[in-house]
Amino acid sequence: MAWVKDDPFGVEFAEITLAPQLVAAEGVAIGVGPIPYRLDYMLETAPGYLTSRLWASSRGEGWRRMLDLRRDASGIWTASADEQGRVDLPPAGGDPATLTGALDCDLGFSPVTNLMPILRHKLLADGDPVELTMAWVSVPDLSVRADGQRYASLRTASYNHVIRYEASDRTFAADITLDSDGIVVDYPGIARRLQR
Repeated sequence: MAWVKDDPFGVEFAEITLAPQLVAAEGVAIGVGPIPYRLDYMLETAPGYLTSRLWASSRGEGWRRMLDLRRDASGIWTASADEQGRVDLPPAGGDPATLTGALDCDLGFSPVTNLMPILRHKLLADGDPVELTMAWVSVPDLSVRADGQRYASLRTASYNHVIRYEASDRTFAADITLDSDGIVVDYPGIARRLQR
């Protein structure tokens, strides 16, 4: 899949593998804000679409960062991070103890990581609204923090679904259009999928 990003402008390409109760993805994103960067990532889930690992690396002129974020079968998160070079960004990583209760990661500006909660909570079949805590990864700095989010199914048709996303702090909301697999077609303010 490929998407063009809105603000900050950029593009993202991802290979997504869907299996019963599992998601895996590898992708690359190029962005220009707050500074020009390239982001490479790999996502793996455990059964039930639960995040088990997000590995991400970002880099730009004179700097590089890495994050290895993991959630074990008992729900314990760990985060290891590395930084090289000097750049005016928050530090990579964060305190995994703040992620207690989070089942998923959410990679900033990426249309890929909304997939897990949408599939797990059966929102493509008009499941009930759900409020979640996510391990939100800021891009390109790769800092991690807990983030409250709410998803609600709005409309379903044979070819697409619309899910309402709201940040718990009310700083952002969008009606996300998804295909029949739950993959983002249009995420206003974030990304639009390039058609084949």
